Amino acid sequence: MPSVGALATRLQEDDVLSLTSFAAEAADDGAPMTGAPTQATAAGTLAAVLASLSDDKAEDIVQVDLRGKSEMGDFMVIASGRSSRQVASMAEKLTDRLKHAFGILSKVEGKESGDWVLIDTGDVIVHIFRPEVREFYQLEKMWLAPGEDGAVTSG
Repeated sequence: MPSVGALATRLQEDDVLSLTSFAAEAADDGAPMTGAPTQATAAGTLAAVLASLSDDKAEDIVQVDLRGKSEMGDFMVIASGRSSRQVASMAEKLTDRLKHAFGILSKVEGKESGDWVLIDTGDVIVHIFRPEVREFYQLEKMWLAPGEDGAVTSG
């Protein structure tokens, strides 16, 4: 079990939310995520998630800041794929990229059906939907404050 000092240091580091140089490069120029794993921060993981989804042609990507709203993570990302096959493929590639870039072993639910895939990276919760399923559940409405727009891209 980590010491209290180690936990305090880790929490302080997460509060800073500094991008790792690797994640910043991936977010800035779309470079593929390769090389040795680096330590992930919430913002670094978020940048890598957004870059991966963008590279895989996800549609209507929405980012929700969960800090102060929930203890389950710092950010939530909601995106759509055009088909079950694309949704499953985006989830597979995202988890593989996070594993290689940061050593993050994500928990994944729903990849077999491809209608709604939930990926828990620890700091970032990712939902990838088929458009019809996303419209039915409307997660954005539950998590975004009235008038708040979390849209990252419109596909």
